[in-house]
Amino acid sequence: MAEDTRTPLLEHESSETPVFTAANLLEAARIRKGLPKVTVPAGCLLDFDGELVQHLAETGMAIEETGWPCFHTCLFRWRAGNAEYGVIGGTVGAPFAVLVAEELFALGCRALVSISSAGLVAERFVPPFFLLIDRALRDEGTSCHYLPPGRHADADPSLIEAVRDRMAGLSAPVHTGSSWTTDAPFRETERLIASRRREGIVSVEMEAAALLALGKALGKPVVCLAHVTNTMATRAEDFEKGGDAGLADSLSVCAAALEAALDHAGRRPAS
Repeated sequence: MAEDTRTPLLEHESSETPVFTAANLLEAARIRKGLPKVTVPAGCLLDFDGELVQHLAETGMAIEETGWPCFHTCLFRWRAGNAEYGVIGGTVGAPFAVLVAEELFALGCRALVSISSAGLVAERFVPPFFLLIDRALRDEGTSCHYLPPGRHADADPSLIEAVRDRMAGLSAPVHTGSSWTTDAPFRETERLIASRRREGIVSVEMEAAALLALGKALGKPVVCLAHVTNTMATRAEDFEKGGDAGLADSLSVCAAALEAALDHAGRRPAS
């Protein structure tokens, strides 16, 4: 029999109904752990570095939700003014980010925001700054499980506009542009970086393309932010986020994105 040489990643049909679902997994986990049923906040944040959720917990601004049944993460409830948001830290990489995002949506999340540390690709900016990602290059595998193969995953233009308008009064520098999502950050070569730069890409990170694909597939508002802090560890000052001021800026940017995303979710028909 001839060997099957097809690429498995390209065999997925995003229109097919999955057998293994986040809702079923979470219910099994809840029963196994003896937890009560829980609904997560309508707006949730994935903090890939985990520094924001650590700061919120240490300062008493966030409290752990002990009823969160996920096997892999902890959910914190963050009070920001009159709003309450869910925050989960450390979900680095496209597969992990999407796994947890699916679980949040299964338990009541209506709008999702993510923030990652990212490397600078474009030459016209100087880190640190925030990037509101309107398009992500799909140099990863997870997005192919949610959308047909293609070069980019695009954010909802009306959602991007709403978030950008909400952030207009912030003191933190926020730009809008495209990002390169990769599964292998230690395989970024000079040739590839130059090629991405010619495409107009601003940053490189590991999650946005998959999350934007998930949002489109599920019909959910998803906003991806990059805190561009480095040039792939080529400068002595790389990864400097600005200390407490950087944390405050990050939280204000995330809160503005969550507010806008929830407002946008409220204008959409229930799915």
